[in-house]
Amino acid sequence: QVQLVESGGGLVQAGGSLRLSCAASGSIFSINAMGWYRQAPGKQRELVAGITSGGSTNYADSVKGRFTISRDNAKNTVYLQMNSLKPEDTAVYYCNAAIIPTMLRYEYDYWGQGTQVTVSS
Repeated sequence: QVQLVESGGGLVQAGGSLRLSCAASGSIFSINAMGWYRQAPGKQRELVAGITSGGSTNYADSVKGRFTISRDNAKNTVYLQMNSLKPEDTAVYYCNAAIIPTMLRYEYDYWGQGTQVTVSS
């Protein structure tokens, strides 16, 4: 079984920083794109940042210049460095990865359990 485990969420004051981590484990053949999504109360899930297997990145306009996504392929881990946090960044953040499990041999979309990020004003 493949799973994604997230960590690093918490409570921070406006202007502060947090670093989220998401590690994939299990019988993995390969990992393609990885990314971070977030969902605030009463809103739809939205893409925050994504990164391809080759390191190409993209960001939502609302976080551009403040957040940085990166990955360590040797550790099957993706990170989200969040700086200059704003109250509107408050949401549950979900890790996502397109993974080909060893036993399936086709790409499947996996999600982490979610980690709460709360930014106080």
